[in-house]
Amino acid sequence: MTKSLHDHLEESIKLEVNLAKLYTVFNDLFPEDEEFWFQLAMEERGHAALLQQEKKQPHPIDFFPENLLAKDLQSLIDANKRVLNYITVYSENMPSRKTAFETALSLENSAGEAHFQHFLDSPNNSLSATIFKQLNLEDRDHAERIEEYMLNNGLS
Repeated sequence: MTKSLHDHLEESIKLEVNLAKLYTVFNDLFPEDEEFWFQLAMEERGHAALLQQEKKQPHPIDFFPENLLAKDLQSLIDANKRVLNYITVYSENMPSRKTAFETALSLENSAGEAHFQHFLDSPNNSLSATIFKQLNLEDRDHAERIEEYMLNNGLS
């Protein structure tokens, strides 16, 4: 595995794990939305686990779906910094319920997460892409689901 691919994979894994942590904070802060945040947190952990598995492939460069990760490493690093900052700030100072959802929506539309969704929506161009998408079938469209939840709960 090239250093560039390794670095992208590591930052992508961190982003998924950090989002799961943030959604867990929201889960703890907003009991009325507990099931929603719990589900998103579990799905982000699942995304991280799938990416972790990619690192364990015997020949990851041959198996790795070429369009799975965002091309811009710096955008992933910046997204991780943003998420970690939100975790710190919101753990100390509870945001409004609407702010929590707006934050999540903004993050889901950020570079790493938006790219991940774009990958899931793209045509299958390899066996590895097909397998990865099938494993991740139910854990899609977080931004869309957040928007729908906000609309249905008077938060938009």
